[in-house]
Amino acid sequence: MLETGIAAPDFKLMDKNGNPVSLSDFRGKKVVVYFYPKDDTPGCIREACAFRNAYDGFKKKNIEVIGISKDSIESHVKFAEKYNLPFYLLADPELFAIKAYDVWQEKSQFGNTYMGVVRTTYVVDETGKIIKVFPNAKPDTNAQEILDFLG
Repeated sequence: MLETGIAAPDFKLMDKNGNPVSLSDFRGKKVVVYFYPKDDTPGCIREACAFRNAYDGFKKKNIEVIGISKDSIESHVKFAEKYNLPFYLLADPELFAIKAYDVWQEKSQFGNTYMGVVRTTYVVDETGKIIKVFPNAKPDTNAQEILDFLG
């Protein structure tokens, strides 16, 4: 997990429309970067919908929201359309940002260990520094916790 106070690693990934998006595109604004395991799975649906429901609050504070998973652009398109997600979803099938943010970790389920994305959210300030980390973010409450943290 990356620590608060350090520069957030920049990335350039494709959004659900096939457009390149870099973290540095948003200098001068706060950015919420949330990493999640997989489109259209129960916890990820709840988390995405919580960000969708809180999105007006983020926009009023001039904060961008970016969701990143290793899913494809096509998967993101379906996920965004199905749940009416208004924020950026970025595809990271090569794990560039996922590894840079140290969220590709060993996980276990039903006695099996495997590598996967650990649900984590980073809040990045206007200068590109990490100001808050939410490790093992809770899908249902993470969006509101961030809004509360940002006042």
